[in-house]
Amino acid sequence: MPLRLPDLLPAIELLKKENIFVMDNTRATTQDIRPLRIAILNLMPLKITTETDLVRVLSNTPLQLDISFMKLKSHTPKNTPIEHMMMFYRDFEEMKHEKFDGMIITGAPVENYPFEEVTYWQEITTIFQWARTHVTSTMYICWAAQAGLYYHYNIPKYPLSKKMFGVFAQQPLAPQIPIFRGFDDKFFMPHSRHTEVRKEDILLHPELQLIAVSEESGVSIVMARGGREFFITGHLEYAPDTLHREYMRDKDVRDDVEMPVNYYVDDCVEKGPHVTWRAHAHLLYSNWINYYVYQETPYDINKIE
Repeated sequence: MPLRLPDLLPAIELLKKENIFVMDNTRATTQDIRPLRIAILNLMPLKITTETDLVRVLSNTPLQLDISFMKLKSHTPKNTPIEHMMMFYRDFEEMKHEKFDGMIITGAPVENYPFEEVTYWQEITTIFQWARTHVTSTMYICWAAQAGLYYHYNIPKYPLSKKMFGVFAQQPLAPQIPIFRGFDDKFFMPHSRHTEVRKEDILLHPELQLIAVSEESGVSIVMARGGREFFITGHLEYAPDTLHREYMRDKDVRDDVEMPVNYYVDDCVEKGPHVTWRAHAHLLYSNWINYYVYQETPYDINKIE
């Protein structure tokens, strides 16, 4: 089954070129199926890029997904046309009375600020709390993972001596759980961040389960509430060229930018990236949808609590 997306969303045409089956709302309404409702709170600066990345990895499922994009009323993005935001996004205030089978909250370029100094901290923590009673399973990515762990469990973040930038091997610590069905003994995940959460803090909380770690990049994936919450510190959803574009952007404005590690073929920019995470990215999101959303959510979506 395809993903059901808002009419005219740019990701539709981009992903059709990759032979990914998506359909707009007009066509989807002719199918007599209760789609899974997925909300995406997109905090990344380049909204269209992130939309496409997430829709790509959500597409690997036989289930029909109804995607809704959420935005913050307390923050106006600078890098996405206002027309795009008005056409495809709704404020949390407009969506707070609805319920969703799944939710994804993305990273944001605010990690060097203390959480409470982020201008939209009050609104986003309201959403964190709302998700616990209005969403079957919520996935927090990168900064959102750190913010969610801090808000819900008082897990601190720490500054890194240098940016964690590249693709790093990860080890599943609970390979038997459904989120890792079909995974190899190790998998790779892109990271791009200046801060971290630490294993020793996670282990102090018995309600948190550390399910994947890396010798190089540290805490990888944390699960809570039996899979109703996942906190992922990296970016499995990244497209092959995302780290490259970030590297080129930063290298043009600063002299201290290091090449992303374990990324380029033979560490040569001209040879392009060596993609090692794509298969596990599709598998993780498929497992999340199949085992923690579809099999756990009630048929009557209003019974989520």
